[in-house]
Amino acid sequence: MELRKALTDNVVVLDGGMSTALEQAGHDLSDSLWSARLLLTAPDAIRAAHLAYFHAGAQVAITSSYQATFEGFAERGLSPEQTANLLRASVSLARAAASEVDGPRWVAASVGPYGAMLADGSEYRGRYGLSARRLEEFHRPRVEVLADAAPDLLAVETIPDVDEAEAVLRVVAGSGVPMWLSYSVRDGRTCAGQDLEDAFAVAAGVSEVVAVGVNCCRPEDVDEAVEVARRVTGLPVVVYPNSGEQWNASARAWEGGAAAVAEPARQWVEAGARLVGGCCQVGPSDIARLAATLTSHEG
Repeated sequence: MELRKALTDNVVVLDGGMSTALEQAGHDLSDSLWSARLLLTAPDAIRAAHLAYFHAGAQVAITSSYQATFEGFAERGLSPEQTANLLRASVSLARAAASEVDGPRWVAASVGPYGAMLADGSEYRGRYGLSARRLEEFHRPRVEVLADAAPDLLAVETIPDVDEAEAVLRVVAGSGVPMWLSYSVRDGRTCAGQDLEDAFAVAAGVSEVVAVGVNCCRPEDVDEAVEVARRVTGLPVVVYPNSGEQWNASARAWEGGAAAVAEPARQWVEAGARLVGGCCQVGPSDIARLAATLTSHEG
């Protein structure tokens, strides 16, 4: 079933943080490539992480390509062709895991922000000082390779800045490849400080966009974003917050207390969320609780 059609009548459960599942399985991700490094060194671990989320009740696997870029892998000596192969592998690994479970499953190819490649927390700030043309040049080759790998859709995620959202939309518009657009937000604005109404409005009228929303934010930042996204675009809303902890880029560690995502998810669904999951520090056991909560809520 096409995901766009599924969203008309159903709530679809997303997975949790790829890095979280990998760390819980004992993998060291203290590297600027983060979980994308395992595409090169331990692809079976990525497949296993996807499978753990599917067994937990997730219906959508977000690929391990968030921090996989031509620039990042070039610094490790990889050619553009080798990088393209790794990007394609991120989709095929998720697809392989999906084939091992029953029921409808979808693969969303992660398109992370420019700031993720910098590995300095810039995805929580935006305002990189780059031109619109440079942002398009950064995103286009990766989007083209991922789209060619035939995922069910592109997950354009953790975008902190309206300028970057517009750049990615220009790359995807007219391609016919479905996508969702998800911002990183804080206190009712994008992480770059922009108005949420303006941020979501850029997706209106782009036929490839099947959902808009937020991710990699605190759970308490979700409610307002759902309301604004639904009102401005009329599209299904995607939400997958962090556990509530905050990323310290200097220490490369999560700090602060965690909060459950399962219980507030009922409220998000009632407000218009149709794709619901978790991001950083949300693992398979958390997704199992979320899936059970949403199933009982629908019942």
